[in-house]
Amino acid sequence: SKREVYARGIRNSVGMDFNPRNTDLWFTDNQTDGMGDDIPPGELNRATKPGQHFGYPWLGGHKVRITEHGYDKDPLPRGVTGPEVEMEAHAADLGMTFYTGNKFPAKYRGGIFSAQHGSWNRTTPIGARIMFTSLKSDGSADKTEVFADGWLDPQTRQYRGRPVDVAQLPDGSILVSDDFAGAIYRIHYAGE
Repeated sequence: SKREVYARGIRNSVGMDFNPRNTDLWFTDNQTDGMGDDIPPGELNRATKPGQHFGYPWLGGHKVRITEHGYDKDPLPRGVTGPEVEMEAHAADLGMTFYTGNKFPAKYRGGIFSAQHGSWNRTTPIGARIMFTSLKSDGSADKTEVFADGWLDPQTRQYRGRPVDVAQLPDGSILVSDDFAGAIYRIHYAGE
């Protein structure tokens, strides 16, 4: 009972987590296929209140008009909320978590670890890595960078693994699940 639609305009959101500092809901969003290798971008979004619209099926990322089913000819919905981060197209952003531990260096505290499963239909595969997004003091996204990779062979472009999700253990290390290799990896910080 008392179910409600919290957000609209989301295509394929897999990972979700609340920012423990301000309770904003963050989520990954995989955009449509069939528009080429480089568009539309994947998204990391932030919902700051109920009722926000995140653009799909009219818009991918901040400005890519979605062409499937003719939505690019329609006017955009009013007040579309753009993504906090545009990720590389078709990297398949899946699970994510806020890092609340204190075992990694200070730059990682309070940021977001997210898993990119890797592209399935891109000419040159990308993804298969763990991304890290730091936040600004106002709670918005700052910088996004590759945190861990190696699951995509750079020479052969073949997958060795495909990360699905990220979770934090009580000791401050993180776990990464991999549905290609059937493995779970533990990443911890041992100092420089």
